[in-house]
Amino acid sequence: MQSAPNSAEARDIQSLIHPQTNLVAHLDRGPEIMARGEGVYVFDKSGRRYLECAAGLWCATLGFSSERLAKVAYEQMCTLGYYHNYWHFAHEKSIDLAEQLLKLAPVPMSRVLFHNSGSEANDTAIKLAWYHWNACGQPGRRKIIGRDLGYHGTTIATISASGKPDMQRPFNLPLDGFLQTLPAHYYKFHESGETEEQYSTRLAEALELMILTERPETIAAFIAEPLVGAGGALPPPRTYFDKIQAVLAKYDILFIADEVICGFGRTGNMWGSTTYDLRPDIITSAKALSAGMQPISALLIGSRVYESMLAQSSTHGNFAHGSTYSGHPVAAAVALEVLKIYDELNILDHVRTVGGYMLDRLDELRSHPLVGDVSGIGLVAGIDLVEDKASRRFFEPAGRIGSMVMQAARERGLLVRVIGDRITLSPPLVITQTEIDIMIREIRLTLDDVQNALK
Repeated sequence: MQSAPNSAEARDIQSLIHPQTNLVAHLDRGPEIMARGEGVYVFDKSGRRYLECAAGLWCATLGFSSERLAKVAYEQMCTLGYYHNYWHFAHEKSIDLAEQLLKLAPVPMSRVLFHNSGSEANDTAIKLAWYHWNACGQPGRRKIIGRDLGYHGTTIATISASGKPDMQRPFNLPLDGFLQTLPAHYYKFHESGETEEQYSTRLAEALELMILTERPETIAAFIAEPLVGAGGALPPPRTYFDKIQAVLAKYDILFIADEVICGFGRTGNMWGSTTYDLRPDIITSAKALSAGMQPISALLIGSRVYESMLAQSSTHGNFAHGSTYSGHPVAAAVALEVLKIYDELNILDHVRTVGGYMLDRLDELRSHPLVGDVSGIGLVAGIDLVEDKASRRFFEPAGRIGSMVMQAARERGLLVRVIGDRITLSPPLVITQTEIDIMIREIRLTLDDVQNALK
């Protein structure tokens, strides 16, 4: 990489470690420095514009800049720039936000606990599952069941609950007691002639067999995203959660709904739990809660778990958990304003309208030689890239074709995320039909570019 000694690129490779980045390749390639955002677009420091098809990391729901939210943050900093919620202290913004979240909850919830990221929220949900069963006199309930392809964060516990071996093995993870059941990716893993309903039945039976094999009295909780995010933007097959929740209820296993990606409109409802009729004991949320503008996450805690928290506090005194910045007044103020903006924009109707339009336009890509399947809901979708449509044979090695697509799209001014060999699309919720037309046109041209390169 050739750059001036004091350029941002040179300073970057001498100072920063980049998450989810090939660190060796980065020393040669260097960074792409983004300078500003405007609506669904971001601009690099040379002024080149990119349509951001992933809302950054699923979170920039209102786009990449906001004077209105900047003013809210500024005013809160001028009034009360920081305070905590420890030891009976509180501030108005965290109280207001907690009340608002309980009103918006997809099923009745008792209390809200704030954190700073989705990883922290899911990590805490796992701790609360153990806390609950200890209060119930069943400390042997320690095991957490996640799913292959599921992703719940990068803490030691949350990545152990995830089905991402590439993020586990180099760190000597997962921890003992974390299990993964079969993935809910119908197109890739269904057997010949198997319907979505039959596939869901097979997955529910596999979960039940795992529970029986491990023994129900050792299982604390099942954690799942309503729609798999970082595993490929995968909607569940029909009847999946009906059957999964029946198994959980049969063996009295807590259900943690990871709404970090789905929450606040992504699926066309305020919650993915509403979209798929989930009845969780704990809901975790982050990302769109502040439209990505501030680090904040929230756990919505059901009455069953909250009663156990009260019982533990009666026994042990303090609820011995928390973080310095949880419920931060600036982050809470911004989140409150974001919820107001969603309401003013009637964001759910907008997502249903433009999301339906996006999925209709994506269906046009099914005829492309590289496209095996398209699936999605609301403003989230995925495109499976295959070598052979008839046999559903994916390319080998996995990820090679995906890397080619990401690079070809970038050259056309699109920033898309490809997970394995599945293009995932989760644009800002404020995207317009005109911008979707641009996105679909450039994706088609990108696929053509890659197909020609393969030839």
